[in-house]
Amino acid sequence: MQLVIEKLQTKLDGFDIYSLFKEDTNTVLLDSARDEETLGRYSFIGVNCFITFKSKNGKCYKNEKEYAGDTFTELNKILKEFTLENNTNLPFVSGGIGYFSYDLGRELEELPNIAMEDIDIPCCYFNFYDNIIILDNLEKITYISALGMLKSQKDSICGIKRRILKGNKVTYEKVGNITNKFTSSFERNKYINTISKVREFIKSGDIYITNLSQRFSCSISKSAYEIYKDLRYINPAPFAAFMNFGDFNILCSSPERFLSIVDRKVETRPIKGTMPRGIGEEEDLKNKNILINSEKDKAELLNVVDLERNDLSKVCKPNSVKVTELFKLKEYSTVFHLESTVVGELKEQVGSIECIKACFPGGSITGTPKIRSMEIIEELESVRRNIYTGSLGYLGFDGNVDLNIIIRTILIKDHKAYFGVGGGITWDSKEELEYDETLDKAMALMRVL
Repeated sequence: MQLVIEKLQTKLDGFDIYSLFKEDTNTVLLDSARDEETLGRYSFIGVNCFITFKSKNGKCYKNEKEYAGDTFTELNKILKEFTLENNTNLPFVSGGIGYFSYDLGRELEELPNIAMEDIDIPCCYFNFYDNIIILDNLEKITYISALGMLKSQKDSICGIKRRILKGNKVTYEKVGNITNKFTSSFERNKYINTISKVREFIKSGDIYITNLSQRFSCSISKSAYEIYKDLRYINPAPFAAFMNFGDFNILCSSPERFLSIVDRKVETRPIKGTMPRGIGEEEDLKNKNILINSEKDKAELLNVVDLERNDLSKVCKPNSVKVTELFKLKEYSTVFHLESTVVGELKEQVGSIECIKACFPGGSITGTPKIRSMEIIEELESVRRNIYTGSLGYLGFDGNVDLNIIIRTILIKDHKAYFGVGGGITWDSKEELEYDETLDKAMALMRVL
């Protein structure tokens, strides 16, 4: 399969360009921001979808045709059908963009069925595109790729170029304070009491750490597009996204990478430990130092790093799995985080889908041991997580992958907005502080809603 890629010079950024295509069916934006030299260098827009793949409860849907199948196996078949070589320096030139919900983990592990499933969307949803618009945010160069599945490569690239060259910059308005009313799946006291239950599981030796979350919801009057525009304005993130799937939308401002695969080199970047941004430089510095010197947060992150090393060791070459960064402080618009980096190199017989299966869902949002933590999550959280703490990103026809952890993310369906916030609970957790941490993480999402 021959791919054509052309350059285009434009002053428009990824969101400016996406805005020109936002009315097109199944068009999505992977919207990298901040830190352009590393994590936020590239943004991607998928246009002209030629395969839509969805799955739920053992049923798959390819271009709306239903059949029985395993999600990961069927995705692998699509990737193998359209395999191509990527002879560029660009990480993603052709393939699918979509998500794996947290609840897809039920296809990988037997889990209890306790929490209520109250939002009906697919557990997995990937669109495979004839054209990818690739934005190099560092070099300020835009590329357009074409497979030629729906129309000739020349015609599709020319059509996209014409639309972009007629476009204008998007204008932003100041985002106000929180005025909406939010309903939580936990009242404050119940969340605090549930943290105590997690600590009892730790005391009895079931787990070392488990991620506990609450889900907020509210009614909305603005469009999903306008809400996302506000979100990217006040909380830019390296693994952000806007996905319009017709009857529901995903608005993501995630700071966390789940898995990257480039030329069979794998990387995961778990995050643990959170402190709010201060009012002014002095308070910022104080909060940074508290986080950097927090033994509790470092122990939390170390636990997750060990889990990720173990998961990657199942699919990577012996002695290739290494921790290259352990407790790196990262700054975001509303919070500080501690982050680690674990890398490895895939075994010869292992493909990208096998790697995702071995590591999904991410250890930073489950706990250690992973399966027991997921069982406890199902027991203690009253509603299913749905997309929250799953992963979204791209699956390249060349084998390259980049997936985030779906946190700081709003799901919009039927004029309602939903988002989860949580944190890792350890024996050293202070119940009230853990609850307050979830509110720190919720702040940007509440403001735009």
